[in-house]
Amino acid sequence: MLRSDFNFDLPTELIANFPSKERTACRMLCLDGNTGATEDKIFIDLKSYLKPGDLLVFNDTKVIPARIYGRKDTGGKCEFLIERILNPKQALAHIKASKSPKAGSKLYVTDAQGLDKYVLNVLGRNGDLFHISCEDEYEILPILDDVGHIPLPPYIERADEQEDRERYQTVYSREPGAVAAPTAGLHFDEKQLDDLRAYGIDMAFVTLHVGAGTFQPVREDDILKHHMHSEYVQLSQDTANKVIETHKRGGRVIAVGTTAVRSLESAALYAQKHGCKDEIAKFNDDTSIFIYPGYKYRVVDALITNFHLPESTLIMLVCAFAGYKNTLHAYEHAVSEQYKFFSYGDCMFITKRTENMDLPPSCTAEEALAADGFPKNQE
Repeated sequence: MLRSDFNFDLPTELIANFPSKERTACRMLCLDGNTGATEDKIFIDLKSYLKPGDLLVFNDTKVIPARIYGRKDTGGKCEFLIERILNPKQALAHIKASKSPKAGSKLYVTDAQGLDKYVLNVLGRNGDLFHISCEDEYEILPILDDVGHIPLPPYIERADEQEDRERYQTVYSREPGAVAAPTAGLHFDEKQLDDLRAYGIDMAFVTLHVGAGTFQPVREDDILKHHMHSEYVQLSQDTANKVIETHKRGGRVIAVGTTAVRSLESAALYAQKHGCKDEIAKFNDDTSIFIYPGYKYRVVDALITNFHLPESTLIMLVCAFAGYKNTLHAYEHAVSEQYKFFSYGDCMFITKRTENMDLPPSCTAEEALAADGFPKNQE
C-alpha cells in the first residue's frame, strides 16, 4: 500500500492559524461511510446526528506548556520540548541544539528576559529523546507553568499567544501530559456538553497523552514499513463497561478524535488477544496501533475528527473507517468549499462503513486481510 494513495492538494490558505471566535461555531462536514453522501453543517448541529443512548468517548488529556528555552553549560542555546513526564522531577525531552548535550551535563532554563532561572541535569539518552531531571527542590510541571510555551503544531507558523493556553485545550481536560491537543474536542463548550447530557447522550473518558510523534510524517513509500510512534493509554474498567453496555442497548460508540479511536481500538485488540469474553477490556499500556485500510473496527461506530495532513497516518485511519474513495471525495469537497484544516480548523462527523471494503488502488487483498492494527515491524 503506497503513501501516495493518501495525498491530496491542500492550498496553504486553508490551514487555520487561529481558533474560531466560538468553539461550537466551526463548520462540520458530515460523511456517511456507506453511501459516501456529505452534508455541510455547523458543529452546534451535532445533536441532530446523535440519538439518546449513544456514547461519546473523549480524551481528557491536558496540554502542558511543553516548550522551554535555555542554554547548555557550554553556552550554546537550546530549545526543549518535553515529550513525556516520567515523575514529578524527571521527563523525556527533545532537545534542539547545535550539538547534542552529553550525559552528566547541565542545562539552564531561561525566563522571558533570557535570564537563567532553573537547572536541569541530562541523565542520558532514550532513543531520540533525552532523559532529564530537575535540580534542587523544583519539579517539571511548575517549571513549565512558569516559563513554558504552548507547543503549537509545526504547520501553525506563528509564536504561541496567551489565548492559546485556553483555546489549544479542551474544556474537559484534566490529566496534564500532552504536547499536542486532541483537537476534535476543541469544538465542545460546557453549554453544549450539558445540552447533550440532558438529551440522553452518555459520556466516557480515556487518557492518551498526545506526543510530538503525532506530527511525524510517513517517509516510507510502502506504508507498512512505517514505524509507528508509541503513546501511553489509560482506559478504565468503567469506560470499558460503558462501551459494552452501550452496544448491548443498541447505542453507538462515538469517538471524539483519533486519539480516542486509538485508545478504544487498542483496548479492543488487547481484549481479543487475551481471550476476554467482552469486546473491550481495561487497558493501561503503551500502544503503537497502526490503523490503515483493511482494518476492521471493533468498537467505534462513529467518529468526530478534524481534517488531517496529506499522507499522514491519521488520514489513513479515517480512510479505514469511512472507505478510501468516500474519504478522499469528502476531502476534495472540503477543499472546494473552503473548510479550514488541522488543529484550529473545522471538523467532520463520520459514520462507519459497514459494507464491502473500499480500498486504495495499490492495496492488495493480502495487505487488507493483514491490517489487524499490530505494526508488523514493531512486534
